[in-house]
Amino acid sequence: MLYDFDGTLADSTELIMRCYRHTMATHLGECPPDDDWLSGFGMTLDSQLRRFARSDDEAAAMLDTYRTFQDGLHDQMLRPFPGAVEVVAELDRRGYLLAIVTSKHRRAAMRGMELCGLASHFDAIITPEDVTHPKPHPEPVLAALERLGVDAEEALFVGDSPHDVAAGRAAGTRTAAALWGPFPREALEHSGPDAFLHTQADVLALLD
Repeated sequence: MLYDFDGTLADSTELIMRCYRHTMATHLGECPPDDDWLSGFGMTLDSQLRRFARSDDEAAAMLDTYRTFQDGLHDQMLRPFPGAVEVVAELDRRGYLLAIVTSKHRRAAMRGMELCGLASHFDAIITPEDVTHPKPHPEPVLAALERLGVDAEEALFVGDSPHDVAAGRAAGTRTAAALWGPFPREALEHSGPDAFLHTQADVLALLD
């Protein structure tokens, strides 16, 4: 079982959007529409910011502003989605190998997973530091499969963004799209997941 983190296990959308709005207002003087940022969910933070920055130096400054602002809000705003901890614990109890495949950098990913009570259940955590090409490239998914020692056809990748589905499909896994994240079903349908999930517990039903 491979999972994305933000928007899939962790309810972090409002935290991310507050950080985005603050960063854009600080550096651009105004904030572009929320949809401009939402469309890039699933990409790495630095890749996202480069879409808005007018220079490399501004992109670096934006990254610092974003992270500093996020540090002050992170622990009070990040929480697991209802049922996420229980379902992951049940998968662990059943003996499934579990991996996180996230575009979140390692420090932030580990902080979030510990806060949500999820870290102890996962056998591997793949972040952008572990790969050359982040999602939607298949490399992070392939890295997770290698860490777990399983073939792609034995794995299911659960994510909330088209980038997750694209990465899983390109790597050869089955894919399931989480409908509780920020992307509407229509956006996810275009990426062609094998299944749609309405609740966290749907993962267990799908495996059964």
